[in-house]
Amino acid sequence: MSKHAPMGPPGDADLRLLRIYRKVVECGGFSAAEVELGISRAAISMAMKDLETRLGLRLCQRGRSGFALTDEGAEVYEASLQLLAAVEGFRTRVNGLHAWLKGELNIGITDNLVSMPQMHITHALSGLKERGPDVRINIRMISPSEIEQAVLDGRLHAGVVPALKPLPGLTYLPLYEETSRLYCAAGHPLFSAPEISAEQLADHDAVVPAYAQAPSIKTHHEWLNPTASATDREGIAFLILSQRYIGYLPTHFAERWVLNHQMRALNPEDWHYLTRYSAITRKGGPPNLVLEAYLEELNRLIEKPGIQNIE
Repeated sequence: MSKHAPMGPPGDADLRLLRIYRKVVECGGFSAAEVELGISRAAISMAMKDLETRLGLRLCQRGRSGFALTDEGAEVYEASLQLLAAVEGFRTRVNGLHAWLKGELNIGITDNLVSMPQMHITHALSGLKERGPDVRINIRMISPSEIEQAVLDGRLHAGVVPALKPLPGLTYLPLYEETSRLYCAAGHPLFSAPEISAEQLADHDAVVPAYAQAPSIKTHHEWLNPTASATDREGIAFLILSQRYIGYLPTHFAERWVLNHQMRALNPEDWHYLTRYSAITRKGGPPNLVLEAYLEELNRLIEKPGIQNIE
């Protein structure tokens, strides 16, 4: 009975030796395998000795009498065919995942970004779906703080949020800037006023965001008389259109009402601010080919020449 220790999991060196052994068997000897393998007969002989030592088995007879497999060598050959086929199958399947994506992308998005002229998010999702028709996309429209927390704890793969205070556990990919202006609706006392002072603003009810804002944006609400709040920008638009409130809205979101003469921007050169948006992912998150493909699509769009900020 052999006292050779049981063989552990095969490594790269073992796979190389088994591939040489397979070719030697298929060619019927060392000499015939030289051309197929592109290595010398001496190198083949050394590889066979290394494999026999690794396995603790005599695999073949070689010498003047010719090449012949031992019984153990025949069984190792059959086993090697199964192992090498499984390795190649694994490689093919993994490589196929890159070309044919499967799985889910769970993404959180701040409200009312769909009307942005630069539709980075929409086009990136379209590109992802083209690369992986079987990918399932799940979108959640929630507040920026909820998006950040969900990305951190893994409930979301990615998010799109305004720039507030960067969190150390997140990676930020800048997307674009959005201009917001102060609006009132047709029928509001300020709708026909040519110029409005800060003192005049304080005389009128205003709706302000109930969600977190960057300090630089908060200063633009200091001149207002906040008698109402809204958890999202659609809520702000509702109250402005009631003709009783003034409030800040993104220009791309308000444009439909401006074009229909239902809203106007008040002192647009004075009362405006920028909001910067970023795509966020978790630092050190588990490998995810779907997420990687989505980020590749976003980067491709951002790097296109001629990209301008939202005005």
